[in-house]
Amino acid sequence: MRIIGLDIHRAFAEAVAWDDGKLRRLGRVDMRRDLLTAFAEQLSADDVVVVEATGNASAVVAVLAPHVKKVVIANPMQVRMIAHAKIKTDTIDAGVLAQLYASGFLPEVWVPDEPTQALRRQVTRRNQIVRQRSRLKNIIQSILHSHLIPSCPHADLCGAKGRAWLVEQVVPEDERLAIERHLREFDRLGEDLKVIERDLARSALTDESVKRLMTVPGIDMVVALALTAAIGEVTRFDEPQKLVSYLGLNPSVRQSGPGPAHHGRITKQGRGHARGMLVEAAWAAARAPGPLRAFFLRVRARRGQHVAAVATARKLAVVIWHLLTKSESYVWARPSLHAKKLRDLELRAGYKAARGQKGAAHAYNSKSHRDGERRWVEQAETVYARFVTGWNPQGPKKVRTGAATEVRR
Repeated sequence: MRIIGLDIHRAFAEAVAWDDGKLRRLGRVDMRRDLLTAFAEQLSADDVVVVEATGNASAVVAVLAPHVKKVVIANPMQVRMIAHAKIKTDTIDAGVLAQLYASGFLPEVWVPDEPTQALRRQVTRRNQIVRQRSRLKNIIQSILHSHLIPSCPHADLCGAKGRAWLVEQVVPEDERLAIERHLREFDRLGEDLKVIERDLARSALTDESVKRLMTVPGIDMVVALALTAAIGEVTRFDEPQKLVSYLGLNPSVRQSGPGPAHHGRITKQGRGHARGMLVEAAWAAARAPGPLRAFFLRVRARRGQHVAAVATARKLAVVIWHLLTKSESYVWARPSLHAKKLRDLELRAGYKAARGQKGAAHAYNSKSHRDGERRWVEQAETVYARFVTGWNPQGPKKVRTGAATEVRR
């Protein structure tokens, strides 16, 4: 069995084979699909190909997989730490990939199936459009700031009231034309955003995992889809701590010798967009009644609100692992609120509005019904706060007694 390492670039890839304990350079491979297919046809069905995770790695795997035994995607960050060298060429990099796999030290990357990859691409496109719209808002704000115009008094600068306020502001003619041009671009991106969100909503309606995650307070369609796309198959995480680590929400640890371990900031490794979505969901959950808000308030009293938000996001990751693994809904979910989320999902997907008819989300319109559900989860919040009142967040106290150290609990 040969192990072939491919150091991939945009236009070509360097191929090196590890065979019988020796490295042999196979040359460069053009990264066009037809030429890459021709290279794959020259390989044996017993060969293993190792590539580094790049933007086109999934397409390379799709071309090579039918012709070889296995295609492995390596984690580039961990490979860099293992195989850092002062002399670096494409041939050396490809050979390192093959040698690491042969020795059993290659950190592999999970390859999602095609539906998960498509969902990841759609989530990424939506995120890019949202960022572009935010950038246009910031440009308009900078134009106003440069002419000593105060901030817009309305919540949405590009909304109806915000645009009416913009018309009243006195700016040079070229700046006014620039603002109008940015607003037109903002509207065009808004139309694209509606199309992408419609497709995402249709995907969410057919995915029970997404609807199950939406039972958690603070998690809507956007957050649920981002997490589903990032997690993929939850069965690949044996325990919730591995999912927490995958999302980069676990604290960094430094320890050497017999000294104590020092825990620092979170590692921020893994899926950054999913981690950001989870932190946003944590802020929303901190405003909704329930045990999650009690947890947020308890941590905020000791460490501040920003640390509390990250800790709540970590708690959400643990909850999500249990929900997906056990195929259960959140136990403290508010049924009418969840029904409203699903109805909003249907409207985003293009379903017709049934005005004047009592649907599944009608109960949310009743204030007494909402207050009843709210009191129920507030009781759960009170019980949780009472349950953790006596917890000692600093751990056991150490008492010096001379030659030995006692631990008092």
